Amino acid sequence: MTKYVLTYHGGSGEMPTDPAVLEEMMAAWGAWYGSMGDALVDGGNPFSVHTAVGPDGSVIEAPAALTGYTVVQTDSMDAAVEIAKGCPVSANGASVQISECLDM
Repeated sequence: MTKYVLTYHGGSGEMPTDPAVLEEMMAAWGAWYGSMGDALVDGGNPFSVHTAVGPDGSVIEAPAALTGYTVVQTDSMDAAVEIAKGCPVSANGASVQISECLDM
């Protein structure tokens, strides 16, 4: 089995302040996590403030803001892609990048 990191890019990246909207969002995430079964390794976290450091050590604007991540373990990239298709971030206009972790 191989681990894959699903990273979320784009969308608002902000948590809703309305309790009803927050509850609905958390239910969607809970359902998605539940659908993964044993493939879920780390539910991850959302990200907020971001910045970047350039090659020369200067602080620069982050080229592509990450808004969160999840780690899954499956037998193939195709299986990880199928899991990513159900990610709730797509409802907010974000995309999901799937990256295979290499054993070292």
